[in-house]
Formats: sequence, structure tokens, C-alpha cells
Amino acid sequence: MQIVASPLLIGLAIGATIYFSDPTTTRLFIGIIVATVGLIVGIIWATRQWKGKGTIWFMSRIMATPELDNIDGEQKSETTSN
Repeated sequence: MQIVASPLLIGLAIGATIYFSDPTTTRLFIGIIVATVGLIVGIIWATRQWKGKGTIWFMSRIMATPELDNIDGEQKSETTSN
């Protein structure tokens, strides 16, 4: 669901911008189409990730922040000496 949410939210934002700039029936239709395209792109993207290496692998790669592991600039060694 998180993979689908990103393109969907982008499509909703663009569709809302199109509609609210001049609220007419035609622009409402265009905004709904843009939001629907965002949903379809999100579904296709999530399905490809699922069939590839898996959605859990994809989300773990996205959520990983290796630059935050060394906030203090210190290198952590894998072995500890006593």
C-alpha cells in the first residue's frame, strides 16, 4: 500500500491543482483522470516490485538510512577488543 500511495498522492495533488485553478466540469474530469492515472501507475509499480525481489525488500531499501547510522562521524568497528 505504501508503494501505491506515493504515485496516487502525486496524482491527487496534480489533479486537485488542475481542478481548483478553475473549477469547471471539464477540469474536474481531467483531475479525476490524472488521479486515476496515479493510482494505476502505483498499482503497476507495486506489482512489479512484488514480482521482482519482493515488496518487503523494496521498502527496506527505501526506508534504510545508512547516512544516519554515523551521525557523530564515528566509524563503528564490527569487532570489539577487550
